[in-house]
Amino acid sequence: MGTNHLFKILLAEDHAPVRHCIKKIIEGSPELKVVGEARAGLDLIDYLKTKTPRPDMVIMDISMPKMGGIEAIEKIKGHCPQIKVLILTIHNYRGYMKLALAKGADGYLLKHEAGEELLRAISTIRRGVTYICPRMREPGA
Repeated sequence: MGTNHLFKILLAEDHAPVRHCIKKIIEGSPELKVVGEARAGLDLIDYLKTKTPRPDMVIMDISMPKMGGIEAIEKIKGHCPQIKVLILTIHNYRGYMKLALAKGADGYLLKHEAGEELLRAISTIRRGVTYICPRMREPGA
């Protein structure tokens, strides 16, 4: 993938301050661009069906109003299977991670690790490799 390709990202997060912080990290990289933001699961699906440009990746929480992240993963992958999905959440429960990955998520990152790991997660997923954050890879997590 050439460095000229702008990787487009849609953020789905119901807390505006978190969205702002994530957007700031992403847009610190010249290859990445946030092309849209959604506050709820239904808004996210509506964006994908009606807006352009279509994102290359959706970064979203599991806990969102008007459709949770797990259901949204299924809808995204059903409608646009080429779109990558990174779950960014506070939920460090392995059951959520396994369910998200089983439904088609391409990565799972805990919010408190996002500062150091977000760009690494995006880069890993862009290469076609599933990303699991360090905390969730630890035995007994």
